[in-house]
Amino acid sequence: MRVGFVGLGTMGGAMATNVARAGFRVSAWNRTTGRSAELSELGVGLVESPAAVAAASDVVITIVSDTPAVESVLFGDQGVARGAATGSLVVDMSTISPSATREFAARLADQGVAMLDAPVSGGSEGARKGTLTIFVGGDAADLERARPVLEAMGTTITLLGPIGSGQAVKAVNQVILAGTYLGVAEGIVLAIKAGLDVEQVVGALSGGAAQSWVLANRSGRMRENDYPLGFKVALHRKDLEIALQLGRETGTSLPITALCEQIEAGLIGKGHADDDMSAVARAIRELSGLEG
Repeated sequence: MRVGFVGLGTMGGAMATNVARAGFRVSAWNRTTGRSAELSELGVGLVESPAAVAAASDVVITIVSDTPAVESVLFGDQGVARGAATGSLVVDMSTISPSATREFAARLADQGVAMLDAPVSGGSEGARKGTLTIFVGGDAADLERARPVLEAMGTTITLLGPIGSGQAVKAVNQVILAGTYLGVAEGIVLAIKAGLDVEQVVGALSGGAAQSWVLANRSGRMRENDYPLGFKVALHRKDLEIALQLGRETGTSLPITALCEQIEAGLIGKGHADDDMSAVARAIRELSGLEG
């Protein structure tokens, strides 16, 4: 099977690497060339446009920053739609609007190209290790076509309903993460202010109901007030905007999500857009009189 990648950022580059290592013939394009150089060593063919990727592929993976970027790489002058053959399959693994996803799928279907939405969870670590969780919306037969490729990138692949369902579930995922990150941040700062040994506290909590991936993997960053990249604050805020829009469309109240979005907006305004999203602890630390 010939596989194409459109987007080779922090996530896409690692995912394309794993697909190439799994033995697939891979073509790729990225808006900037610097991030794609190492893939050539794995035999990945670097081409000049998304259209060229589509022309060389049976399955095209798109993973770019936001809804406008997906529309551009799919339907721009040199977009995927220009090169995709009838019967080919597009799998969008970006995190974008569910309603826009349905529109894009309909436009592709008009020219005989199928689409799945398959956003992921697991961050840059999961992308590197090939252990991503993949939320899929679309037709079951199309998922079976794509499954061997997706299995090179993730360990949990779930079909959740028709096109757009994957994006809706990703919004749910990001809403839950917003609350978890804020809760862990508040707990860690409370432990610091109470004069407790934070590492010991985390160890004790890990045996009880407060245990979570965030507590285990991000509490150390919150304690040290140092936030190397895992998943950017700016990207999570973008995801929360999608979730809040879905909340408005469905009449769902999302107060914690709205709070987290505002905290992240403040962090971005202070120059922390590229920090890992555990940097929400910066705001809690500042409000609690600790260093910024």
